[in-house]
Amino acid sequence: MSASDPSAPLPRAPAPRADAPLPRVDAYEKVTGATRYSADRTPPSLAHAMLAVATVGRGRVTHVETSAARAVPGVLLVATRFEEHELRPAGYRLTGGYGFQTLQPLLDDRIAYRGQPIALVVAETLVAAAEAAALIEARYEEEPVAVTLDAPGGETLGQATALPQPMFADTSVGNADAAFARSPVRFDAEYDIRPQHQVPMELLGTVVEWRGDDLVVHECTQNSEAVRHGLARQLGVDPARIRVVSPQVGGGFGQKTWLQSHVGPLAVAARRLGRPVKLVVPRTQTFHGSTFRPASRHRIRLGADRSGLLTALVHETRQQTSRHDLFASDFTSVTARMYGIGDFRGHQRLTRTDVQTPGFMRAPFEHAAVFALESAVDEIACATGRDPVALRLANDTGVDPVTQRPFSSRHLAACLRRGAELFGWAVRTPRPGSMSAADGALVGWGVAAGAYRASAGPAVARLRLTADGGIAVEVSGHEMGQGLRTAIARTVALDLGIAAARVRIGVGDTGGVPQHLTAGSWGTATALPAVHAALRKLRARLGAPDEGPVDTVAAAASTAAAGRPETVAEAVSLPPGQSAQAADRLRAGLPTPAGPEYPGFTAFSFIAHFVEVHVEPDIGRVRVERVVSVVDCGRVASPVTAASQIRGGVVWHRGGAARAQRARTPLRRVPERRSGRVPRPRQRRCRPDRRRLHRRARPAGQPARGEGVRRGGAGGGGARHRQRDPSRDGPAAPGTAHPGGGRTRVEE
Repeated sequence: MSASDPSAPLPRAPAPRADAPLPRVDAYEKVTGATRYSADRTPPSLAHAMLAVATVGRGRVTHVETSAARAVPGVLLVATRFEEHELRPAGYRLTGGYGFQTLQPLLDDRIAYRGQPIALVVAETLVAAAEAAALIEARYEEEPVAVTLDAPGGETLGQATALPQPMFADTSVGNADAAFARSPVRFDAEYDIRPQHQVPMELLGTVVEWRGDDLVVHECTQNSEAVRHGLARQLGVDPARIRVVSPQVGGGFGQKTWLQSHVGPLAVAARRLGRPVKLVVPRTQTFHGSTFRPASRHRIRLGADRSGLLTALVHETRQQTSRHDLFASDFTSVTARMYGIGDFRGHQRLTRTDVQTPGFMRAPFEHAAVFALESAVDEIACATGRDPVALRLANDTGVDPVTQRPFSSRHLAACLRRGAELFGWAVRTPRPGSMSAADGALVGWGVAAGAYRASAGPAVARLRLTADGGIAVEVSGHEMGQGLRTAIARTVALDLGIAAARVRIGVGDTGGVPQHLTAGSWGTATALPAVHAALRKLRARLGAPDEGPVDTVAAAASTAAAGRPETVAEAVSLPPGQSAQAADRLRAGLPTPAGPEYPGFTAFSFIAHFVEVHVEPDIGRVRVERVVSVVDCGRVASPVTAASQIRGGVVWHRGGAARAQRARTPLRRVPERRSGRVPRPRQRRCRPDRRRLHRRARPAGQPARGEGVRRGGAGGGGARHRQRDPSRDGPAAPGTAHPGGGRTRVEE
């Protein structure tokens, strides 16, 4: 039985126990293939669409040849340009819009990035649409392209100056530069984080269908309300005439947080043809057709006294963005709060490049920022002779260094101690090369801490006691596989003392309550307070006490006897410090998350990772043998799905640290530039690069072979410890050269 299927019978199973984990309520449907995703919709007379995309990185389209495409049997429409009265830009999310970027393709002849759509093909079959798109040829006037941080032609701006809003301002506490200069132990290094793509299992898929003047969109999205309001702006229609349905998302990881550029053109094509249209974006096109984690560079200057007490931190960053939008970074809000460092300065810059606008990807800023900081913390431990765990414990704090407010809770020290105990950290030998496995592999043990802001947003929950005694829940949120449905079902079942199978849950559907963006690990913290408030109202309307089990079947019978088909309770919840205006923004499809700073306190979750890595010394093969992670995550609403999230995060960042990065292949010159035929890069095996292993400082003259291997659970995907170039970066402070590219100085 599906947790969201209103036609399924409701068994009278026992209620869950508070101390017992509840299995995923939608697990059976997922593993048997019964779960339906957006692209599984096949309404009558469905047509299929495909995009043709640009094969140059910047310039102008001078001609698009579509005759061969139009001649393909079954082709219904080939569109290379939409008129202003048909389609308008949805606007960029940071400027009050709804799109992942300002640029809306197919409105003019400008090419801002490789892979930008230049034509939309609709046909009777998917095969015909794909064939026709591949036959479209284009000619261009090319312009110089810059796609990396250091490429000529990139434009670098100070974020605080370019985006003069408090949320984008630089963070500064005390006088970090002066404190660093007088610190007896100083470490200075840069870390490059390369671009990465989310690549969720489910492709970007959309089915649009006009029903008279009403539009129904089945879309895989983490933000159905933004899709609804963005389409209303693009098409010039009332948002009330648009319904966006996204009950299940096959993975998002930040890729599906805003209106995608293809949805508006698809709606126009469906209106022209008078029939539903489906588009599933091919995997190769998703790397340019949606957001990604941009490249970033982090300079960390970390000071300490000789005992390892951290005295100063300067974190300067540069992040890639597009030429048409400024995707703001937020690296320093987490590094400023990782430890009790009283003198901190963060400075963030943005570099315009010729790419689509970047966006969020799982732990969008923490992934890179914490990797850089934790690497530097280990360097300080090495330079001062302190154990890395002991050094972190010595620098713990219960007060937010930025606001001087207490943390709502902070159990990082307990995580470190418990992790060290479970891992067996006490038997570690710190000398590089001193640990090896039976097969001769070098063994490295690493520890890293992590933090993530505790955010929440406004939400609306509507609970209905149905005629059969079940509870139907509609709430703001989206199910992307993280287990939101299970957390809601468990909350309702435990509160009322009923079986979780008697709870039907509707999320991601704008036909019900307003839908808030589900991202930033705030989905559960946003939805459950609203559900809890609605439960209190439902109990009051049923005349039930505030606590204890409720016989919902008997209550439903009483409701029917009174001539009412059902009992409904609705509630709105707001995070601490938010006003009713936040609920208005929710209804308008605009994100309104709160945190980590709340009135009177700051809220973060914390984690400690302990990792064992083996490196085969001759071929450089890297194996992660074991990981122990201890999490301070607050109140757990669903033990099964919470544990799954932790395991998934470890697996995600293990892959990110070793392999995940975007590999760019120069475009081959071909006689005919066919936009649907983007040349495929040569296949190559992806091997860990031994040069990327970030290594401990060693005394001068000690051989490199046998060095310990660092880090496994702190992220840093595609990371590179970057050698400072005096011609580019200026002279470094005098000190001892560090083999990884940084410099550690210990003053006597």
